[in-house]
Formats: sequence, structure tokens, C-alpha cells
Amino acid sequence: MTFSRTALSVLLAAGLSGAAFAQTTTLKIGYATTKESHYGVGSTAFCDEVEKGTQGRYKCQQFPSSALGGEREMIEAVQLGTQDLVNTSTGPVGNFVPEVKIVDIPFLFRDYDHARKVMDGPIGQDLLTKFPAKGLVALAWTENGFRHMTNNKRDIVKPADAAGLKMRTMENKVHMDGYKTFGILPTPMAFPELFGALQQGTVDGQENPIPVILSSKFSQVQKHLSLTGHVYSPALLIISPRIWNKLNDADKKVFLEAAKKGSAAQRKKVNEDENNGIAQLEKDGMTVTRKVDSNAFREALKPAYVGYAKEFGADNIKKIQDIR
Repeated sequence: MTFSRTALSVLLAAGLSGAAFAQTTTLKIGYATTKESHYGVGSTAFCDEVEKGTQGRYKCQQFPSSALGGEREMIEAVQLGTQDLVNTSTGPVGNFVPEVKIVDIPFLFRDYDHARKVMDGPIGQDLLTKFPAKGLVALAWTENGFRHMTNNKRDIVKPADAAGLKMRTMENKVHMDGYKTFGILPTPMAFPELFGALQQGTVDGQENPIPVILSSKFSQVQKHLSLTGHVYSPALLIISPRIWNKLNDADKKVFLEAAKKGSAAQRKKVNEDENNGIAQLEKDGMTVTRKVDSNAFREALKPAYVGYAKEFGADNIKKIQDIR
């Protein structure tokens, strides 16, 4: 059997392109909010850097808007190896890596500068080392932002105003214990169910950072926004060990550097949304309460802090608070 030179070169080209195609691994990355949100911006920056750094051997397929399920489901899928990556808030992470729960304590962080210094410094970096033992690899801290309360009943200035409100929370005991001291009735619910629950009045309100309130269009189903800033919500870029363990050292370095770039892009978007989003939400019809009695909230939290000190160690909490 003989081949013409042309036929042979066509076959060779097909073989080469097939080999090149076979070498591209497409990774599934999921997150709860839209592609245009801070999670989308951070994930896109990460994915672009991975593709560039590996010369196209790895690329991402993004699944925004909870297309792969709620955050807890996505973390489980990454742990099982059926999903490759997740960009998630720490809300449900404490159910997998208990040590992380300390950063979910209400009124622990003073501002973004303080929070980012903690997450990027020895305390935050040490927490990342706790993940492999739980079947997860945390590449970097990304960011969700400071959480604020919205509801359909009234403006919230002090804890008494929040008392009796049925408020959707994440499946996070640290948050829920804190919110109970405000008189809130915490109602844990997966994020994908939240918009409908607010629309139907199943819950009176919810609490989330401005970027989430914006990208989820909660102004369509919530009247009042109070800038309580009661919890700083970090986020994480987590990869499945199934993928991580296949990477050579050079590629691991690329993924870690890409995660840093993704984190920076995500934080920048949080800053932009914080700066511009509140005015946008007002324009969309929300009543915004800017002056909140933070001292009254901190005072109300004291009983919960007794529990937090027992669980996490008063010294560990103080170490975070003392970072300047």
C-alpha cells in the first residue's frame, strides 16, 4: 500500500493535531454568582493565567451562577474529584476544614486592609496548609467582602431592629450563633434557592457583601439595605487533589501564581463594587442605612464571643485582632 506525499503529509498533520488536542486538559471551575461578578472576574483572571502559563495544556470551562450546585455541593464535588475547581466563600468551608471557621467570627476584622493583611500573612497562609488532610488543596484566598443585611421589613440601625427577622444565612454555625445574639432567626439555605425565597417571602431578608447583592439583583426583591459590615467573608480558590497531584512542579507554580493574580483581580472588583454599588442599589430603589450602631452590635455579640473563645482559643482570636 503506497501513499502519495500529499496524503502522507495530511495524515501526519492530522496525527499531530490529534496529539496536540489530546494534551489539552479542560478544567471545570464553578462559583455561585454571575460571570460578571467578583467571582467571575477572579476566576477569569486565574483561568487566563493558567492557560498562558501552561501554553494551553490546561484551560478552564467556567460554570457561574451555581450551574454545578450550591457552594457546599461544589466543595464536595472537588473533594470527590468530580469537579476540578471551585471559587467559594468560606461560609460552608468550615464543615470540611474546621480550623477555617475562626475567620467567620462577626466583627473580627476592622476593615479590608486588616482582613487582607491577616489572610495574606502567616495566620491566613497557615490555614491553607490544613486543606490537604481533608482531601482539598487551597491555592489562594480570594474574597467575597464585608457582609451587610437586607430585608423587606425595616431599616436596621441596632440589634433590636434586626430582632425577629427571618434571615437567610449560610450553613455556618459561627455566623448563626452570632446572629442569634442580635435576635435574628437564622434560616440556613443554599444560595441558589435564595432569590426565590426572598421573592415568595419565605424569609424576610439575607446578608451578603455588596458585590453579591448587586450581581444577584437582590434589589428586585429587597427594600432595605443596612451597611452593618458585621462579618468579613473571605473566599478561596480550591482545586481537587486529583488534578493537583498530576501536575509537575513547574505547573504547580503556574497554578499558584495564577491563583494570586485571580485573587488580586477579585479584590479589585470587590473594591469597585463597594465604591460604586451602593449608589447603584439606591438607584434601583433600595433604602440604604449608612449609619449603623456597630458598638451596639458588638455589645450584643459578647455572649457569642464566650463560645468563640472556648472553640478557637481567646489567644488565637486576639492574634487576629492585634494585626495592624
